[in-house]
Amino acid sequence: MTAQSDLVGRFPRAAASLRRAQCRPEIELVEISAPTPRAADSVAFSATVLEPVSAHPSSQGSAEDARELATGRFLLIHAPDRGAEWGDAFRIVTYVKAEVERELGHDEMLAQVAWSWLLEALDRSGAQYIREGGTASRVLSEGFGQLADTEEYIDVELRASWTPRGEDLSVHLEAWADMVCTFAGLPPVTESVTVLRR
Repeated sequence: MTAQSDLVGRFPRAAASLRRAQCRPEIELVEISAPTPRAADSVAFSATVLEPVSAHPSSQGSAEDARELATGRFLLIHAPDRGAEWGDAFRIVTYVKAEVERELGHDEMLAQVAWSWLLEALDRSGAQYIREGGTASRVLSEGFGQLADTEEYIDVELRASWTPRGEDLSVHLEAWADMVCTFAGLPPVTESVTVLRR
């Protein structure tokens, strides 16, 4: 295999590794159309964690009626011309959003905690990365006019990116998916902990 053909094959191998990721059963992960930047290959996934219908025994609703606990997007970009900036030709760009309890939403440390959830998930999975960066936000929504009776709610949003090391990127997607579950309020899964379905 020549150096040129190896470079050409990097993205298909990396994308294939993402498609082999084994994520938690509570999260619905779907490959979606990626907003392909000019002169770059990319692959994207959407993630949704729904509140189990069984969480409300009195409800006669279906899975379509389940409330979203957290949503997110995961994008892998391959752009060799950005290697000097990123430290490699690959960059992972992500977004997560979840509604949080009012008390937690008003905590000044929430943004810092949200960022730490990502780094802890990556480190726990053994994912290797460099040049990580991101922003975390608290979004307060209040109703006015005809929506004045709408209860105030707070969303936490995390936008983050990092440069993955290696070509088997499945651990990066698995770690990110685990972090989305954390945003949704689900307990972490470790070898010594079994998650009981609600």
